[in-house]
Amino acid sequence: MKASLVAKLQGLHQRYQELAALLSDSAVIADQTQFCALSREYAQLTEIMACFTQWQQAQIDLETAQALLDDPEWQELAQAEIQQSSEQLATLEQSLQGHLIPCDPQDECSCFLEIRAATGGDEAAIFAGDLFRMYSRYVETQRWGISILSSNTGDQGGFKELIVKISGRGAYGLLKFESGGHRVQRVPSTESQGRVHTSACTVAVMPEVAAAEVQQISPADLRIDTFRSSGAGGQHVNTTDSAIRITHLPSGLVVECQDERSQHKNKAKAMSVLAARLRAAEQRARQQETETLRRNLLGSGDRSDRIRTYNFAQNRVTDHRINLTRYCLSELLEGQLDLLIQPLQQEHQADQLANLADQLA
Repeated sequence: MKASLVAKLQGLHQRYQELAALLSDSAVIADQTQFCALSREYAQLTEIMACFTQWQQAQIDLETAQALLDDPEWQELAQAEIQQSSEQLATLEQSLQGHLIPCDPQDECSCFLEIRAATGGDEAAIFAGDLFRMYSRYVETQRWGISILSSNTGDQGGFKELIVKISGRGAYGLLKFESGGHRVQRVPSTESQGRVHTSACTVAVMPEVAAAEVQQISPADLRIDTFRSSGAGGQHVNTTDSAIRITHLPSGLVVECQDERSQHKNKAKAMSVLAARLRAAEQRARQQETETLRRNLLGSGDRSDRIRTYNFAQNRVTDHRINLTRYCLSELLEGQLDLLIQPLQQEHQADQLANLADQLA
């Protein structure tokens, strides 16, 4: 293992020992906020330190065995020990590198999912409906919650635009690679001559922003309009001005919400979506400023990136970012998204490991 990586792990070990001492300090125990924060950090380091301890012991075993190679009596046993220790070191080194990959704190968050019909008119709107159904099925398998915040239905079905909130621990971490352009190739139900059409939708996935950050948006930067909800109707829907449209004047971002009968609840949900969009825009700008020649394999997550093609005639789905093609489109549309999510996560981890190696080189 590289000396720079060992030095990093030794620094973490020193911090681990410091945390153990602090957590036994009565002054720290009395301050519950500090105690909880340090406890979380200690818990995060526990697994990697156990792995590092095993690596150190395997290194000692290897060096001991190598020292016995010159002794004819112990040579055979030493060779077997060297092979075993070398294999163990390789496994532990890979595990340690995985632990050192920086975690995205937003991965554990709930998220907002936006689907918009793009090229293709009515067929694009129908496909947007298919994507929503796919994500809804996946949400069910994960036992998360899903609620529609805003929708604009298509003339032939589906949605021209749809915004939903997906509530559940780890939702953003699993769905974040869905952001981008989704292309479909099929004979639409609106096609009378059996010709294959190519249509597209765009998807954006954004982590939910903490309530404290939502409150930091200046009211002076907002224009808030109310209007009558559209939808299936009901006791209050379509009869009161409960729907909310919020315009963020500095950026021009517009968010609507008409899910609730209460104007106040709609406003709170719209503010959450706005905060998520503003943060996403800020992160994209930061990425562009610090972008290096080695571009992340999975792209920026921008809607302009075409990430996937769904070919119905061949039951084929292709993720262009990792050149992965699978003939399981029907299963995917039934919510078996792990067929693509797991390979994407593996590629992302490999890319992070390569970045880590560059930094430690």
